[in-house]
Amino acid sequence: MSYNILSQQLLRENYYLYKHCSLPILDWNYRYTNIMKEIEEHNADILCLQEVQEDHYVSQIKPSLEALGYHCEYKKRTGDKPDGCAVVFKREAFSLLSCHPVEYFRPGVPLLDRDNVGLVVLLQPRVEADRSTPLCVANTHLLYNPRRGDIKLAQLALLLAQLRHVATQPDGSCCPVLVCGDMNSVPWSPLYRFLREGRLDYYGMSRGEVSGQDAIPSRQHMLTVPLWPQGLGISPQCQYQHTTSEGLTKTGEDFSIIRPSIEHSFSLSSAYSHHSSKRGQPEITTCNLRRPLTVDYIFYTAASRHTSDSSVLSGDGLQLLARLSLFDGTDLHTVGGLPNANNPSDHLPLLARFRLHSPQDHRHPSAAPPPTKDD
Repeated sequence: MSYNILSQQLLRENYYLYKHCSLPILDWNYRYTNIMKEIEEHNADILCLQEVQEDHYVSQIKPSLEALGYHCEYKKRTGDKPDGCAVVFKREAFSLLSCHPVEYFRPGVPLLDRDNVGLVVLLQPRVEADRSTPLCVANTHLLYNPRRGDIKLAQLALLLAQLRHVATQPDGSCCPVLVCGDMNSVPWSPLYRFLREGRLDYYGMSRGEVSGQDAIPSRQHMLTVPLWPQGLGISPQCQYQHTTSEGLTKTGEDFSIIRPSIEHSFSLSSAYSHHSSKRGQPEITTCNLRRPLTVDYIFYTAASRHTSDSSVLSGDGLQLLARLSLFDGTDLHTVGGLPNANNPSDHLPLLARFRLHSPQDHRHPSAAPPPTKDD
């Protein structure tokens, strides 16, 4: 499950976005009760939560989740921000191999002056642990500002570099990966295509075009080449790098050759199609007074198809089995927007069921109970 639960302090600071809601619906205790009801009902083995307010996490959310059998990892946003990201998993399903907070604020780097964070964990399935492959899970909440796509891409590059570092196995291959969170970017936007396709050619692209959040994006500021300073230690392939005295990375890349493109090595698929099969309308994951959009995602590395039989899966990876249906515009109008009496956040939870494949056992189940089939 991936779920932006709406920080209460951010709700208060942006109350104008929720004037369509009655005050009791916006009360934290009311919303908290419904959030926990949703989590208990869906009973997912892995939760990636965003906008988790630190004081509520310590006093209410973490104790309640631990009582349900979950292990909790949390990273607060830097600076004076009140909230952060949590990755939560069932102790009976996984053991924690390592946890890696990712801070996007980098002193001395003007591009990375925001307090957003990510969290990467490496999990070991407990079922046949000696035979099963680990699972790497990344959770993040990227910058909102629609006009600063350059910052979003740099934040994403930092997350992907850490993800690659943690997911890399002793033989050099990568274990299966889940990338979840609020990306503050819409489907088919340049940032979305970068995640899905593994490459973005950004020559002539403006910062306002990257996320697709604005119907008419600003073209006032263009993306620079390179996107981030070389001293950041992140290559255009979104991997950690070390520069030699000759100006080469350890892989032999010449820094004097700067191309207007970035890449990553993960082959990511989206658990959602972004169009409702009920009416063919776009799926919606968030809405307040701003227009309804999809900005929340579950991306995963899919198990490969067998070369001689496409119905047979082989190698490490995840097989998508089911997903929880999302609202479309008609549904949203029917329930009166978000939040409402039954939906406690201005985002909807995303839920997917996977089967985890490993070379030793292609029928090894993953860690999620069956949600409602997308109909």
